[in-house]
Amino acid sequence: MNDDYLAGALTVEQLPDAPRYFPMERGRYEVKPGLIKFGTDLGQGVWDQRVFHIDGNFSHYYQMKQLARWECLKKYYQTQDFTPEVEQVIAKFIVERLTQEYPRYFQINLQLDGFILHNQLTGETLYFDTDYGLKHTTGLDPTLSPYRSALDALAHQVQEDITVVCRVGEKHWISAIHACFPNHWAVQAKIGREFAQIHAPVAGMTAMNRRGDALVQTMITQPPMVRFAWGLSTDTRLNHHPEPPPQVDPTQWQGRNFNPHDPKLYLRVERQVIWGFPAINAALFTIRTYFQDVAVLKQNVTQSALLQSAIQSMSLASLAYKGLADQKAAILAWLGSPG
Repeated sequence: MNDDYLAGALTVEQLPDAPRYFPMERGRYEVKPGLIKFGTDLGQGVWDQRVFHIDGNFSHYYQMKQLARWECLKKYYQTQDFTPEVEQVIAKFIVERLTQEYPRYFQINLQLDGFILHNQLTGETLYFDTDYGLKHTTGLDPTLSPYRSALDALAHQVQEDITVVCRVGEKHWISAIHACFPNHWAVQAKIGREFAQIHAPVAGMTAMNRRGDALVQTMITQPPMVRFAWGLSTDTRLNHHPEPPPQVDPTQWQGRNFNPHDPKLYLRVERQVIWGFPAINAALFTIRTYFQDVAVLKQNVTQSALLQSAIQSMSLASLAYKGLADQKAAILAWLGSPG
């Protein structure tokens, strides 16, 4: 079981059907909104038009979400003042996008008292009432706890992590988080918090935090957007919750330990989609995690140079936040070496 927790995802180089986003075209590490109109052609074909990305690595993401659920669901899924009205709108949106984007995987059957959504990839069938409330599920591993809600069930049908932000008057807060693949942060520290509180630990966020209210206003009221975040990892494990699962060695769980004599380094890229629902004063925020093998990337002279430049541009605080402070020199030396 411990080895299962440490299992890694495939890199994009191992997946012929996966997009390859490289969000450092300027060769600088920048902490900024970086908002791009959703659907903009970023060179990845149909992927740029989809909210949800389902590729050949789906089974691994699904298994890791099941494992997180088996370990402790509360570590990865929490809500606070998440109203039925908001959940209904979010659930309806997810169902509609999945059936539009992947009709070969997701089928709907209407019933008098609701509808059934079947996912051919998971073998699960979700039963909803007419208000998109979850009634029950078939096909879920019987050793796992039943799904608690529509959002909980739907989050297990996709490869993304999901967050919902809500606003009432001048107050905004994170009302739901379903994140089985956190990158060194904990759901418990984010749920119910406002923008500035959530991002306070992030180096370089002072200016953006001052604009937190305005950014949330943009998320909710403006057309849908996409943005990218990136970091470096020494493994391709999706789940880097700060608290290791029981009986897993904390040092091994932490990761971020670059060995120049046995170099393993990966670019961890997050594609984040922001979709606002002004009628209910809420926004959906999805995070899809990809890994690129830097050993392959460094063979591309242009991209290798941009990555080296971006690392060089990072402040000491950003290096510490990204877990690179003690490894910057070794990583740059390896990136600059032949082979």
